[in-house]
This record gives sequence, structure tokens and C-alpha cells, in this order.
Amino acid sequence: MAKAARGGHGREARDPGEGSQLTASHDEPLRIALLSYKGNPFCGGQGVYVRHLSRELARLGHDVRVLGGQPYPVLDVDAIDPAGPGKLAFDEIASLDLYREPDPFRTPRLSEYRGPVDVLETAIMRTGGFPEPLTFSLRARRHLALHRGRFDVVHDNQTLGYGLLGLDRIGFPLVTTIHHPITVDRELDLAAAPSRLRRLSVRRWYRFASMQRRVATRLDSVLTVSESSAREIVEHLDVAPQRVHVVPIGADVELWSPDASVAEVPGRIVTTASANVPLKGLVYLVEALAKVRTEREAHLVVVGKRPEEGPVAEAIKRLGLEGAVEFRGGIDDAAFVDLVRSAQVACVPSLYEGFSLPAAEAMATGTPLVATTGGAIPEVAGPDGETCLAVPPGDPGALAAALGRLLDEPELRTRIGAAGRARVLDRFTWRRAAELTVERYREAIATGIGQHARAGAGWRYV
Repeated sequence: MAKAARGGHGREARDPGEGSQLTASHDEPLRIALLSYKGNPFCGGQGVYVRHLSRELARLGHDVRVLGGQPYPVLDVDAIDPAGPGKLAFDEIASLDLYREPDPFRTPRLSEYRGPVDVLETAIMRTGGFPEPLTFSLRARRHLALHRGRFDVVHDNQTLGYGLLGLDRIGFPLVTTIHHPITVDRELDLAAAPSRLRRLSVRRWYRFASMQRRVATRLDSVLTVSESSAREIVEHLDVAPQRVHVVPIGADVELWSPDASVAEVPGRIVTTASANVPLKGLVYLVEALAKVRTEREAHLVVVGKRPEEGPVAEAIKRLGLEGAVEFRGGIDDAAFVDLVRSAQVACVPSLYEGFSLPAAEAMATGTPLVATTGGAIPEVAGPDGETCLAVPPGDPGALAAALGRLLDEPELRTRIGAAGRARVLDRFTWRRAAELTVERYREAIATGIGQHARAGAGWRYV
């Protein structure tokens, strides 16, 4: 069962020199600091990445400590054998949590301020920016500096903040995952902005993208999840191609699996989407549903929060779909998986994805998939007509045709569903992702970056 991590610092002390020979052997366990400024898996793909990668790294026998900000990550601590060599633990890197519910963009009390970074966080938020990547990186650097010698490698999950530059001077080689350049999100949000004022607001919010680009150009080892993302990182962030390595992620195939005991609901289409994020393409799926329903019974279940306003809410009202579109937010893993299993069709309508975990997870359950060809989705979903039905992004008519075809043809659903699961088992599992990631850790350690600073560091993490 998953646990929401909350601290847990009590660790066994070691000799300061222990682990100094790790670069000499590919069999020795590593001590890994995994950083994520936003770790809750219900907030998006970065949280899912941290949850599953940390678990599989620990299962491989490594000592993993996640350093995370609010909303804090959910870690599968109970999935790790306490008698085994691998360990999984968590350290809070607490912020002011300015975006928490039910009072986002709140004004902190004076008693909450602990130093200059807190003041900076509030100032950036109050001027319309997004402070968390920068302020988390500064807090994480301070935390790491206090614990020199604790880790063999630091793995940053797309923080890309200034505070993470120069970690080698305090003894840490750095590996960074960039799921996809945030500039892609920014351009899509700008294109969807209805007014000049809204475009100005979008530009202010994404000011941190300039910092991330400057940091990315100075990184020695960048991991990304697809060939599509690798090309865009080189193009948008000006990272040298030889420094970018593709490590595909995947589905938790133990959880996301077929189950014949879950009844199939006729006409059910399921998707996962942040309703008012243009990149996710939900408005096109709503428009497609209206077309599908002109010839057959069908309804859509969206795993996410119901929008009260915006393009999706307007489309549902305009097309008279209030009773045909259901939103389910905050459901647990078991309910989520059963929901996908119950659908006749799963859909990924995104305009762009750097990988698409929803596609891999739906395919792993054996539910047939309709997916766009946006970004890296084809790398996950596979060939049209074999492991999915593929359509162009932003085309409600094409979406409707593919959805209708699967709803009408049971044999096609069975064939594509089985082929989709086989593809995921072969290519996209978290264990394989962890094994490939460890190879990159060892390469980073072998460069000797940070070795001099580590050599004299005492073990102070108890």
C-alpha cells in the first residue's frame, strides 16, 4: 500500500569513507538523492515518475532518499522489503506552500518566514511568476551541503533551478531528468490565450522557463523519456545532443493489468486530463463525443477535476453533454485502474506529450486505445491499427471516427487491447526504467565530478 511520505530521518551512521569505491564496481549499491519540487502523483507526471522510479531503484538494492516539496510525494515504502538491501525514505524540503488548497495564492503570516528564500518565494508569486523551481533548488542545495558524503549521486526531476548548479563543488555528481521542455507548454498556453491581458499573464507565469534553459545548457547528463523529447531538448533548451540520453518510463504493470472480473460498461470512454490545460486536448475529445453520440450511446469519464469555466466547460454546455461527461477527481489507485478496465475505449487526446503515462497505463490493462500523434505519443502507443488507433491532434472528427469504430467492433477492441498490453510489457516497465537510469548514474559517478569534495566529507546524516 502506498504511503504519503512525511520525513523519517533516522538512518544508521556509516564510516565516512564507506562507498568511496562505488565507481569501481557495477554491483555495488548506490546512495541516491532524488529531488522533486512537486511530488504528489495526483498533481501530474512528475509525481508519478518519482513514486515509481524510487520504488524500483530501492527494489534493485539501492539506498534512495527522496527530497521533495509540497504537495509532498506518495512513496511506496511498504513495497520495499525491510530485510533487503534497498532502502526508501523521504526528507521534506518545505516551502511556504503558496498554492495549497483551499487557499491558493495566499499571503503567509509573518511567523511563517524563515529566511530570504521565503521572502523571494512570496515576491515572485505576488508578481505573477511561478517561484517553486528556483526556491526549491536553493533549499535543496542548502540541504545537500549539510549532508556532504551522504549521496553518491543527485538526480533532479526537472527542477532546473539555479541552486543546483555547481553541486560538484560540494561533492555531488548531478543527473537531471527533463520530461519535455516547458517552453512547449508555454507556447501552447499562449496560443490558447483569448486576450492580450491573458497572454501577458501567461508570459509572467512562465518566466522560470528562461532560468531552466540557462541551467539546462550547463548540465553534463540529461535523461529524457522519449526520442521526441530528446530532439526538443536539443532544439528548445540548446543542450548538446551527446549529453541527452533517452530512458523510457512506463506503467506499473502489476497494478495496471487486465481483470476479467471488472464488468465492461457499454459506451464508456475514459481519459485522464487536466481539464483547462490546452495541451491535454480535452475540448477536442468533448467535441468528438458529441459526434459519436449522434449514432450510438456513449459517455465520457474524465479522471480529473471538473472545470467550472473555460473552453471545456463551455463546450460541454454548448453541446448539451452535461449528463454525458463525468469527472472523477482524487480517486485512489484501485478505483482508477478499475475505471480504466471498465471502459470500452481509453483515449489520449493531447496536442503534445513528452511521453504519455496515461497511454502506457491504459494499454497495460488491455483496454484498447485511441491516441493522437502529438509529440512522443506514437513512441508509446505504437503503430496505428496494431496497438492503437492513431489520429492527428486537434481533430474532433478523426477522434470521433476512431472512437466510434472501436465502440462498434468488439473483435477489434480485443485485438488492439491485447497487442497494447504486450507492447507495454516488452518496452515500458518501471523496472527497466530503473535499470537504465542506474547505468546513467554510474556513468556520471565515473567522470569523477565531485570526487575531490566527497573525499574529505564526513558522514553527518544520522
